[in-house]
Amino acid sequence: MKGFLKTHRWARIVLWSLSGLLLFIVLLLCAVLLFINFYPSFGGSASKEKKEAYTLRAENYFDGTFHNIGAFTLMTEADDPYKERTSGKGRTPSEKLPIVTPAFLQEPSKDDLTLTWLGHSTTLLQMQGMNILFDPVLSEISSPVSFAGSKRFSDLPITAEELPSIDLVIISHDHYDHLDYPTIQKIDGKVKKYIVPLGVENHLERWGISEEKITAVAWWEEVEIDSLTVVCTPSRHYSGRKMIDQNDTLWASWVLKNESFQVFESGDTGFGDQFGEIYAKFGDFDLALMDCAQYSTKWHDVHMFPEEAVMAAEILHAEVAVPIHWGAFTLSDHAWDDPAERFTLRGEEAGLSVVTPRLGETAQWSRFSDYTQRWWREIA
Repeated sequence: MKGFLKTHRWARIVLWSLSGLLLFIVLLLCAVLLFINFYPSFGGSASKEKKEAYTLRAENYFDGTFHNIGAFTLMTEADDPYKERTSGKGRTPSEKLPIVTPAFLQEPSKDDLTLTWLGHSTTLLQMQGMNILFDPVLSEISSPVSFAGSKRFSDLPITAEELPSIDLVIISHDHYDHLDYPTIQKIDGKVKKYIVPLGVENHLERWGISEEKITAVAWWEEVEIDSLTVVCTPSRHYSGRKMIDQNDTLWASWVLKNESFQVFESGDTGFGDQFGEIYAKFGDFDLALMDCAQYSTKWHDVHMFPEEAVMAAEILHAEVAVPIHWGAFTLSDHAWDDPAERFTLRGEEAGLSVVTPRLGETAQWSRFSDYTQRWWREIA
């Protein structure tokens, strides 16, 4: 009898312990879900009515999410996903990268074209007399929180407060290294208009951005602003800011054109037929900003290898190409400068004019040939 009672007592202790553990797990999951739903950096979600509208506007929106056209694999297995190295340097530089104080044109004319690369994909374009800012990320951490995530390894050439008045902010997709909540909060007072892929407007609205300032577009839709045409064009990527919202928002590349210039910004993308489709619709490009970094054979459909980025620029018949999506955050295991080195080497072989301004350096179209110093080669 004593043995039975003792065994029964231990069984109750084990049962209570398991119940306590289960309760702890449930409470933890509830806390995580509450954090994700209420912490603003994670963004917003589309209403039922908006989702119905997405279905009517976007051919690649069905079953409640956006899709890439054709076969697409997010992750694959690879024996050595980073075997294609060029420089042999580390994932981050051993010294500070050179930065230049931006020299934005104070009153750009409609005939001007300048480019100021601020690191990763954050770029300020002056075109059609406007200041146009792509994917503004001016935080030290690429993450939903300030205490964890990929830390910037290069100094920022400018603060949010030092930016000029912004006529357009254009977002390629909603990943944290392209859509940064703290940066948007800091610059919104300077921004006249946002142009974003479908679904991304929900994040901005969640952050208190006026709906009147936001235009959300599907692939191939156009926005006309003072003789500047902005076209949302396809890319091959994915989206999501939390575990439960993958591909709830669209990802995109962009075409900007006026009477003088035609510019392409690739967004994040894998190589695909979209480049031929874009060229067939728009013809030759003067300038192409090309994603060529954070690549791996493990996610080859998600980001182009540098050589593929050059091929894409060739398909677009770009007169000048600039490698972007590097120089700030480490999101893959390739050497920190391999994207620029491989892009430049292949571009030069192909006879492509590759412009590589330093961080913060404002390159003017009439002098683009002055910005071809391969400055990363001097840094270990």
